[in-house]
This record gives sequence, C-alpha cells and structure tokens, in this order.
Amino acid sequence: MIDQILKGFPIVVEFPVAWGEMDSQKHVNNVVYFRYMENARIAYYDRIGAWQMMEETGIGTVLASSDCRYRIPLTYPDTLSVGAKVVSIEADRFTMEYRVVSHRLGKLAAEGKGVLVAYDFREDRKTVLPEALVRNMEALEATVGEN
Repeated sequence: MIDQILKGFPIVVEFPVAWGEMDSQKHVNNVVYFRYMENARIAYYDRIGAWQMMEETGIGTVLASSDCRYRIPLTYPDTLSVGAKVVSIEADRFTMEYRVVSHRLGKLAAEGKGVLVAYDFREDRKTVLPEALVRNMEALEATVGEN
C-alpha cells in the first residue's frame, strides 16, 4: 500500500514520529509536516549533487513558496515515509511535490508542494538554474515510472 502511494517518487525517506512533535490537540503539529517535507527535499538534493554544486559555483536554491494539504492526523507512535519528486522545471525555478505516508495507518497523511528558485549566493541575486543541476534532476526523475 505505501509503495503504491509513493509510486513515481524517486526519493523516499523514512523516520519515526517523535513524541515531542505532537501538540495539545494530541496529534502532530501542522508545522512539523513542513520539516518532514524539508527532510525529503534535502535527501533529494543529496542525490542530485546540489550541495557540491553550490560549494563550487555559489548557486543554490531558496524556497519561494510551500504548501501542505493535510489528509489525516498523525500521532505517536508511527513511522512515516516521505516522498519527494520534481514535477516541473523552468529557467530559474522548479517545483517539488511531496507525500507523507503513515505506516501505522497505511494511508496518505499529507501532500505538499514547494517552489525552489535558483539563487546566486555570491552575487546575492536570483539566477538561472545551472544546466548540470537540471540534468541531474531529469536523470533522477527518469529512474521512476509514471504514477
């Protein structure tokens, strides 16, 4: 079931829900879902060599927007699988989609999206995406089939 929900996502990270992530309503606080998605995005960046490229060129990304659609509440104890994939690439930005899946419930808990803009940290300005980064994203996305 979880594999089917995350079909088409080249990056899937797994981790436990921590007790301290719950709030007074006895479910995982809404802000924590953004951290889950960030963890998947960072794993994606690791796979495409984004950190090395940023160190070499000074070009990285900044998060321009982020959203989350909550489907079911998460609680402790649980284990999550969080998928990340790039769904569109433009000259200076790309859009990622995320899915957060509960192992205990076997269901989709949340869906999210983030727009990442290329940024030249040495020049302190927006820039175009490096071709090598785009190629690496396209190659990673090509490793999975269609949803």
